[in-house]
Amino acid sequence: MANTVTVTDANFAQEVEQADKLTIVDFWATWCGPCRLIAPSLEAIAAERPEVKIAKLDVDANIQTATRFNVRSIPTLLFFKGGEVVGQVVGAVPRAQIEQRIKQYA
Repeated sequence: MANTVTVTDANFAQEVEQADKLTIVDFWATWCGPCRLIAPSLEAIAAERPEVKIAKLDVDANIQTATRFNVRSIPTLLFFKGGEVVGQVVGAVPRAQIEQRIKQYA
């Protein structure tokens, strides 16, 4: 996952809320099968679209941030622009659906 950024409770504000471009935060966990299913799509988007930042937050290790954004099901993708949540996708969705949201929010 060389093109993605790992975010935590400690660096979330700096890496996500202060980012100067569209940022997608993948709320995931190591034990989550659907999370592993969408990981290759997110990695590919990170590699192919430098205008979009892909961040991954392990919900088990970062409960504070997951709770703050009311993440109750994983995987959850939150789309941030200008420090605010502008969209959300829940579940292992096809890459095309993620790309559609990027176009919508970019």
